[in-house]
Amino acid sequence: MSVAEIKNIAETKMDQSIEAFKHNLTKIRTGRANPAILDTVHVDYYGSLVPISQVANVSLLDSRTVSVQPWEKGMGAKIEKAIRDSDLGLNPSSMGDLIRVPMPPMSEERRKELTKLVRNEGEGAKVAVRNLRRDANEGVKKLVKDKLASEDDQKRCETDIQKVTDRHIGAIDQLVAAKEHDIMAV
Repeated sequence: MSVAEIKNIAETKMDQSIEAFKHNLTKIRTGRANPAILDTVHVDYYGSLVPISQVANVSLLDSRTVSVQPWEKGMGAKIEKAIRDSDLGLNPSSMGDLIRVPMPPMSEERRKELTKLVRNEGEGAKVAVRNLRRDANEGVKKLVKDKLASEDDQKRCETDIQKVTDRHIGAIDQLVAAKEHDIMAV
């Protein structure tokens, strides 16, 4: 493995860490409705647990209401029960074959709890990026030790990896700030 390959692999994995962080942020509820909030809810479908999105159409009715349209008639009650039993604090209501899931307004205390949760998620993503930096630097040191790269290459690579790390950590900070702004907006 060369120095360039180590840098490319580290940057790719850092990009993947940011994508995973973005995915985790979609699960954290803001005051507005978001269909992605139901991604974690699973429904019993003929003996196996599947995500709601595989048995129903999940969309927005308005800024505070998610609609769930089951594809099969008998699934409505099961979907409603799964949403109610989830730890999301949602109370769905049936209107014929359409399930409405209104987003309850959040208290100031709950908003502050969620911002702490977002910061913790952000810190976890930063730790993952820093671990990838450490792994890349160790890989380059091993190349130098095995006489496959020079010490100048090592210094140059460590500088480049640090720049990539700083850029990714800055992106994480921006995502955290944007999510906190969304949560605190009334």
